[in-house]
Amino acid sequence: MSAGGEAADVVYCLAQEQDFQQVLNICTPDDYNGLDYMAAFFHRWLQEPGRVVFIARIDGRVVALESALLVDGGQTAVLQGRRVVSDLRGSGIASALQTHVTNYVRRYYPEISAVRLSRGDNPSVKTLAKYRLIAKEAILSLCCEAVNLGSFITELRSKHPLHADSSCGPVTLSWRQAETLVLSDHVVSNLLPGKTIINDWEPLKPVEANLEVLQRRGLTWIVDREFEPAALSLGTPPYAVPYRHNAMRLNINIFGRSLTSVCAVFLAQLEAFLPSLKGYLVCHTYVDPGLWAGLRQFCQNDANVSFFKDYWEEVILETDL
Repeated sequence: MSAGGEAADVVYCLAQEQDFQQVLNICTPDDYNGLDYMAAFFHRWLQEPGRVVFIARIDGRVVALESALLVDGGQTAVLQGRRVVSDLRGSGIASALQTHVTNYVRRYYPEISAVRLSRGDNPSVKTLAKYRLIAKEAILSLCCEAVNLGSFITELRSKHPLHADSSCGPVTLSWRQAETLVLSDHVVSNLLPGKTIINDWEPLKPVEANLEVLQRRGLTWIVDREFEPAALSLGTPPYAVPYRHNAMRLNINIFGRSLTSVCAVFLAQLEAFLPSLKGYLVCHTYVDPGLWAGLRQFCQNDANVSFFKDYWEEVILETDL
């Protein structure tokens, strides 16, 4: 399986720390619009409980990677991180590696009954024939120098209806509050898309077994109000990406269908991260598709904050194993 279409022996094995540079060589500067997380996540993934990271080699060269995280109390494998070296894309190596990973999971974790994954594009008819659509989020992406973020927040605060009443505003939750709220009937039934907790492309069922996964992510949890919120948000700690030498990526997942409430927690998340942000910032905010246009209009500004990308979606897919 080579660039010329000739057969080649592919060796599959678990990734190790010394594979880091070869794994980075799989990725190109244009992958994920320059926002590839692999450099920031690879070492963490190798140490994470319940995760396996596989690579494929041809003639000793790392040519592909895929990871599986066991979630939902060991009932589901979430596939993440699929990467293929540029000269072998379209050769079938990705599918072969995915088959190897799922076979490994099936053999060593027989209690797993489903495989879930997320994609940032419209799934093909072929893909949808294999998977069922679980949930969907629309992504609003902004970019700016971090020094301009404060004036952006100030400008948006001036036009937000909650600004005039400081007693009625977002609440940052402790972990104890968050773990109770995210599993509550109100949040699960009314806020979560497809009854799924989605954190930075990682889809989890709202079950107690997944609380450990969420806790280790170091999230900032903000709601528009403490009891029966109309919007619940998860802010992922920013991490470095190759877009620019000083670029940071920030992801905010917001669940809820009230535009006013979503805007309120969006601003609160930005304020929470503001003191620690430096360099160039690319912020992805994931919301209900019906709110994307309203949030984009709300984010129009004179503070040198630009839209990084037009409308796009994250879709969560699942299939039985």
